[in-house]
Order: sequence, then C-alpha cells, then structure tokens
Amino acid sequence: MPTQANQPLPDGYQLHNYRIRKVLSCGGFSIVYLAEDENEVPVAIKEYLPSSLALRKQGDAPPAIAAEDLATFRYGMKCFFEEGRSLAGLAHGNLVRVLNFFRANETAYMVMRYERGRTLQEHIARRRGSIGEDFIRRVFTLLLNGLREVHTNKLLHLDIKPANIYIRNDGTPVLIDFGAARQTLTEQTPRLSPMYTPGFAAPEQYRKRELLGPWSDIYSVGATMFCCLAAAAPPPADQRMDKDNYVRARQLWAGKYSEQLLQTIDWCLRLDHLRRPQSVFALQKVLQRERDPLVSLTSRTADFRNLVLKLANWRGER
Repeated sequence: MPTQANQPLPDGYQLHNYRIRKVLSCGGFSIVYLAEDENEVPVAIKEYLPSSLALRKQGDAPPAIAAEDLATFRYGMKCFFEEGRSLAGLAHGNLVRVLNFFRANETAYMVMRYERGRTLQEHIARRRGSIGEDFIRRVFTLLLNGLREVHTNKLLHLDIKPANIYIRNDGTPVLIDFGAARQTLTEQTPRLSPMYTPGFAAPEQYRKRELLGPWSDIYSVGATMFCCLAAAAPPPADQRMDKDNYVRARQLWAGKYSEQLLQTIDWCLRLDHLRRPQSVFALQKVLQRERDPLVSLTSRTADFRNLVLKLANWRGER
C-alpha cells in the first residue's frame, strides 16, 4: 500500500479516560495529540498509525488495513506496545515520561507527560548561528544523563535529532519520540520505506544494522550538536559512505568555539562506529571538561566589555 494521508482523531474525541484536544504533530509512523485526563491534566498521546500500512478516513476511528499488510501492521504495533512498556519503566528527568499505554481502535496508544517549552529545532531556528558553547555543553551533558539511562536498560533511541529534544521552560532538555519500534519494523519488513532521519542517522542504520549500538545514538548526538552550530544537519551518512564530503567542525568554526568541543563533534561523526565514543559516559567526560582557556578568556573579556558599555549607558540615561 502506498503512503497515504491519515486523518487524525477529531478534537473532543473520548479515548478511554482521555479527551483529545488537538493534534500536536503528524508523521509517517504516528500521530501525536494533546489531550486531557479525567482530572483535566494535559497529556501527550502518541498513536501508532504507519501511513504505509493503514488508512484512516474522515469520520472513522479504526483504520483500514489491506489484508496483505495486516501481519506487518500487527507486528509493528507489537513493537510499539513493547517499547511503551519498556519506556514506562524509565523514570528520569531528561527522558519523556510514559504514563500509560493501551490498545484501542484496533491500534495502540502511548500516553506521555505533556512538557511545556519548545523543541531544540525551534530554538535553533530562532537563534540561527548564535547558540553559545555554554548552552551546548549544559544541554547535552544533561541530555546524555537521560540517554545513559536508556542504554543502561539495554534500549536504543535511534532517532535523536533537534526535533526530538524538548527544551523545557526552565532550560532543561528532555529526550522524546523514540524510534526503536520504527527501526525494528523497517528491519523486519525491507519493502517498507526507511524510517530514519537523513543527516542524523548513523551509517549502520542504512547498512549493517547488526552493528547498531550505543555508538549509533552517539553519532546522532554529534549530528545534533553540529546542527546547533550550522543550523543544518551534516551530510547524510549514506552519501558519506559513498563519497565523504563532510567538512570537519574544526575547520568550519575554528576560533569561534573551543577546539575541544569541535573535536568532540567530529569524533562523534566518525563513519567507523569503532572510532566514535563507545559509551555515553565517555562522551560526557569530554563535554564536562573545562573549555579551551583562550576561548574562555575571549568570552569573559567580551562579557566584561558588554557590562562596561551597559553601565556607561545606564549612567548616561540618568
């Protein structure tokens, strides 16, 4: 069945003890809704609905699934449901909190805590070219705390990118929208379109999936840090495997960011998985090191200069 445009559940729809308020996002694999529970507490609900396998028309609740796609759809639903069960067992401040998961409308749903803030992708778009090193180190060090919990529980995220990192109103990050079920579904059914994000997916997500591991998520972390500087993803890994046209971060932003941070990004983006950081802990140790003294001195000097100018302006206004 070719990819189709699925109709979301309508606003006001009662789904178990949740009432749908509006659609938050639609993708080829799922639809995410803003909803309320019986106590009017807002939650986010993710609905398993791969558009290559199922079609929901206006006014319907259960999707229509062709007989030849039914087994694949049910296998993907099983993976989605098991992923929800696994994530529900994780309680970490930098990971999306799964509150409930259930089957309804002949598909499956994952209920998550609703977070207020904006995605890192939105943050990058607003501050194009002006994201500071301190922000990157702080956000990614915290984010890696959550990812470390994921890997400790023998899970992988497999879809780390700016759109899947939420920056709460207090500035802390939370990792959302795991792609492990999508990856499993694609792996078991080669005829389906790949479900990874070009530029952020590791080389082994395109080929040799038996090599997937923590280093695969680390590649995506490196690509996301690169995007913070470039406001764009690095070249897709499949293209790099054929002809590597990646220009190293050390060359692109020399003098603007510490050499150590730029080397770290290049380290994460190595094509050979064995030449990347092999664990989140190894990457965290590097990110938590003191910045290059020259860059830090330059930054502090600029801050002092700005403070003097503000003080002079303030005195002039008085």
